[in-house]
Amino acid sequence: MTIQAPQQVPSHAPTARPSAWEVLKDYMMTTDHKKIGTLYILTSLIGFAIAGFLAVAIRIQLAVPDNTFLIGNTYNQVLTLHAALMIFFFLIPIGLFGFGNWFLPLQLGVRDVALPRVNTFAVWLFIFSLILVITGLANGGAPGVGWTFYYPLSVDANQTGVAVLMVALTLNGIASLLGSANFAATIVNMRAPGMSLWKMPIFVWSIFATSILQLISLGGLTAAALVTFLELKLGLSMFNPGIGGVPVMFQQFFWFYSHPAVYVMLLPYLGIGAEVASTMARKPLFGYRVMVYSLLGIVLVSLLVWAHHMFAVGLPESWQIAFMIATLIVAVPTGVKIFNLIGTLYGGRIIMKTPTYWLVGFIFNFLIGGITGVALGMIPFDYQVTMSYFVVAHFHNVMMFGTAFLAMAGLYYWWPKMTGRFMDEKLGMWHFWLFMVGSWMTFLPQYILGLLGMPRRYYTYPAGNFAWSELNFISTLGAITLLAGGAVWWWNIYVTFKKPKTASNNPWGGYTLEWTSSSPPAAYNFAHEFPTTFPTERPLYDWEKNGDTLTPVDPKTIHLPQDSIWPFVTAVGLLLMGYGLSFGWFTNYTPAGGMQPFFEASAGHVFASLVLYVSFPVFLYGLFKWAGTREYAVPVAHHHLTKYDNGFMGMAWFIISEIGLFGVLIAGYVYLRISGHAEPPALRPNVWLAALNTLILVSSSFVLHRAEQDNHHGKLTRFRLGLFITLLMGAAFMLFQIYEFSLFGAESDWKQNLWQACFFIIVGLHGLHIIIGGIGVALPYYQAMTGKMDKYNHGSITPASMYWHLVDVVWLLIVAIFYAW
Repeated sequence: MTIQAPQQVPSHAPTARPSAWEVLKDYMMTTDHKKIGTLYILTSLIGFAIAGFLAVAIRIQLAVPDNTFLIGNTYNQVLTLHAALMIFFFLIPIGLFGFGNWFLPLQLGVRDVALPRVNTFAVWLFIFSLILVITGLANGGAPGVGWTFYYPLSVDANQTGVAVLMVALTLNGIASLLGSANFAATIVNMRAPGMSLWKMPIFVWSIFATSILQLISLGGLTAAALVTFLELKLGLSMFNPGIGGVPVMFQQFFWFYSHPAVYVMLLPYLGIGAEVASTMARKPLFGYRVMVYSLLGIVLVSLLVWAHHMFAVGLPESWQIAFMIATLIVAVPTGVKIFNLIGTLYGGRIIMKTPTYWLVGFIFNFLIGGITGVALGMIPFDYQVTMSYFVVAHFHNVMMFGTAFLAMAGLYYWWPKMTGRFMDEKLGMWHFWLFMVGSWMTFLPQYILGLLGMPRRYYTYPAGNFAWSELNFISTLGAITLLAGGAVWWWNIYVTFKKPKTASNNPWGGYTLEWTSSSPPAAYNFAHEFPTTFPTERPLYDWEKNGDTLTPVDPKTIHLPQDSIWPFVTAVGLLLMGYGLSFGWFTNYTPAGGMQPFFEASAGHVFASLVLYVSFPVFLYGLFKWAGTREYAVPVAHHHLTKYDNGFMGMAWFIISEIGLFGVLIAGYVYLRISGHAEPPALRPNVWLAALNTLILVSSSFVLHRAEQDNHHGKLTRFRLGLFITLLMGAAFMLFQIYEFSLFGAESDWKQNLWQACFFIIVGLHGLHIIIGGIGVALPYYQAMTGKMDKYNHGSITPASMYWHLVDVVWLLIVAIFYAW
């Protein structure tokens, strides 16, 4: 690879090493996607380290029979934190948002993501959700319900920390959805001129597919966490069998996301593996289009396999067979991608460096994990091993042997680009072989233990069972080997940063656009423009062959989004809100004791409740200051490939997630209604009030649409008036809704009637969305009143309008299923 980028010289070199506070302040305010990617990667690695130590503690407890190192609920708490941290704070975020933030814009040839300040807000919300989970340790203890937090164990009065886990997962989910919508908008709207969708690098396709899957499916986990939280705080439930609820419905909600989550954890890494294979084999990717189709095929089919986690709960036989078939089908595109990787390596001039070893290790290990997954898809076999260590071994075979190996491949592959330094090869090989040997020592015995009948999630076992003691001891030695590998890896990182920056722009001889930037890249990514012809997904190879060159650009002419503290402050507001919701409440209410005087609660509850009240002004102040700060310091013409701006595109993708959330909850209610579990009470809310509210809300949509048109035509006075009237109509709707809720709540007890519980959950959630939508409309009104909107700065009117129309449409559906049916 001989094509070279013009030398990028920073506009000014730092004269002194910045202080820790200056670095922290920079990262609190940054809109640079690379720094945000670094925050995701660093936080994920911290989560991985904590979860790894917890895993070793689990294995020490199980090393010998009748051990007492971790017993009872302490073991359950360690197990829960290990799994939750590994899944939600390492495997998902480092691939999708760590590497995605770092390399998606670079590979697309752009200077940032579509919504850079939303990106800042999302990463700090992710970090704060991890901090919130950790605060549970100082407020009664961690949850001991497993990462699946199955009902009714999660609402047992003896459990601690469940509420904080529900809130943390919700905040983490919001950050994840915002990041996914941001990526999708960036891909659709901001590619380099001339780069079609079919000329994008495969890693970009993997992020695109994962973002779509995340947006569609995450509503399942959110619905499960939300209903669990509401039962803990208000006694509202859709799962309580005492009032006709169906506990197994919790699993339907949970697994609708949590099986696709396996592919959320896998797809970005398959993109990384493809990039490593192509570069290190000096060949184009084998079957590029087939691999893209297989990525999209996994997105589709993975949404149809969630019930294979529930074969043993008593599902109808026809359901079981349908989900078994779907499970076997989803293995086909997954296997296709393995053949793509093997075909890419076959016949290539392979560079056997550390990233290549991790890739080859993945292919071998993931093949075994995939075969055992197909075995688990067979209903009779699943019956035998469903709650055994065979399932634990399979899951870790796919995730630890597979996904985590490609995470390491990505780190070693892109480390020179991110830092300007190479990882030490010798230490890298020690890291690889300790992980390879340690993984097999840890999890291969667990396959055998599962077949020998050892159940999962038990904290001890008796002596005398055939081979149990020996196999568990070997598994523990494997975990200690993995810990040693992790120590070597962290030492490698430390040693690397002691070295000078010696990496060239393109140290591996890669073919995608990130290799034209400096190592590490400047804030503006590229000091050049690219040719507008993209013959294939390997532009650097094509341009060298065709004699095309890069056009230098003066960095002084490049305008980047302003750094801002306000997304961070807004995220702090949600951290405080999450703390208050987890450990306090608006009142002193417990499902067991009912309503009690506020100051008779514990000091911790009172303090957290006061923090909750303080959080609202902090959140709103940060949000309005954010809205009142222009994204660019100077007028900038925005580049986008469609006729829609980035705000529209981001909200259009985000709305998919809202449809998913309401879709899951409404589907659950419709099932309960049709099956006769949720019979309406004799006295239901008045239809005339619902009709009046419908008239108000639908009219407000027309008013807002008219106001948006007035803004386009420069009629600013009418525009501001339209926004003000929309806010008044939204307030009127909420006042009528509060009146209806108070009246209906006094007539019957939602803890005794399932239909009423469903009504308050779904209609109440819609009311929360009305408040969110109202705040969204208030932001462009504030922008218009303070002169922050002009032809270059359109404000947030377009996404606010789209969101408001969404909640209006959802209300029409709610009226049909609760008031008219």
